[in-house]
Amino acid sequence: MLDARDSQAPSHAAAALIPPGQDRLAHAPADHPPVRRARIGVLVANLGTPDNYDYWSMRRYLNEFLSDKRVIDYASWKWQPLLQLIILTKRPFSSGANYKLIWNHEKGESPLMTITRDQTAKIAEALHALHGPDVMVDFCMRYGNPSTGSRVRAMVEAGCEKILFFPLYPHYAGATSATANDQFFRSLMKEKRQPAARTVAEYFDHPLYIDALAQSVERAYAALDHRPDVLVASYHGMPKRYLMSGDPYHCQCAKTSRLLRERLGWDKGTIDTTFQSVFGPEEWLRPYTVQHVAELAKQGKTRIAVIAPAFSADCIETLEEINGEIREAFEHAGGQVFSYIPCLNDDAAHIRALVGVIEENLRGWIT
Repeated sequence: MLDARDSQAPSHAAAALIPPGQDRLAHAPADHPPVRRARIGVLVANLGTPDNYDYWSMRRYLNEFLSDKRVIDYASWKWQPLLQLIILTKRPFSSGANYKLIWNHEKGESPLMTITRDQTAKIAEALHALHGPDVMVDFCMRYGNPSTGSRVRAMVEAGCEKILFFPLYPHYAGATSATANDQFFRSLMKEKRQPAARTVAEYFDHPLYIDALAQSVERAYAALDHRPDVLVASYHGMPKRYLMSGDPYHCQCAKTSRLLRERLGWDKGTIDTTFQSVFGPEEWLRPYTVQHVAELAKQGKTRIAVIAPAFSADCIETLEEINGEIREAFEHAGGQVFSYIPCLNDDAAHIRALVGVIEENLRGWIT
């Protein structure tokens, strides 16, 4: 239920006069504009997805993604000609072919879209059980559809006077959490009646998140005939230069691996932290996953498992890159058993963790 203190604010006092299910104040004149019953919005956000895997859908998506200064921070005069004239004439074909391999053809969308929608539905169900209709839950994408701006607009139109914005990235990075927040704030700038806003910080060391990761590892290992020689925790990479300029992502990933190992009760050296998805000529965070798994195979560690803790949902980087390129590198080097542990997706323990983080961030707004 809404905190009683909210009723002291003029907007909420007015909203209290609105009969349930109606949008007009009880004593307002006939020409008064509609006033919605006050609600709180929880808007979860993920990276994004192309609308389809054809050339032009891929080009639009990649153009938006790779034009983001948080992702590629090169000077525009240097980067944009390369992007528009070379990269975007070729990459949509290869990226589209990769998306086609993992596409949810039944629903006509990418797995990331399907999973994010399922996560949102389960979060909404849990919050409705706790707080009833006073809390509205929706999702958006930083790139592609549904856009952040469209979902903010929908929440304001539905009467949300407060919005909690939740980027579904366990670890903070300028290229993920920060750019999602940037887009959220840009969306708020367009609103005549701007809602109060909060953003959810990274939750890489939250006990419920670590426990959900550990449970997924325990389930996966219990289903295997032979215990893997090592568990590789593969995180999305970034240029090393970002770390040196103060981005905390690398340190947070290392801490997640350590906390996961401690929660599992394993010895040191049983979990390796690596980084994938290297792009461009400069040095990125090391070790690179694709090279590291090949080295493990050459060292005689022919049975490995791979988990991707930085991804809240399976996507192109996990379903195609890890299960494709990285698996092939391991097997080509002599590896025998490669086990990919899926992302937490809409697993019950993961939903409990996300709802727990949301509840902590709603304190003071709701009881």
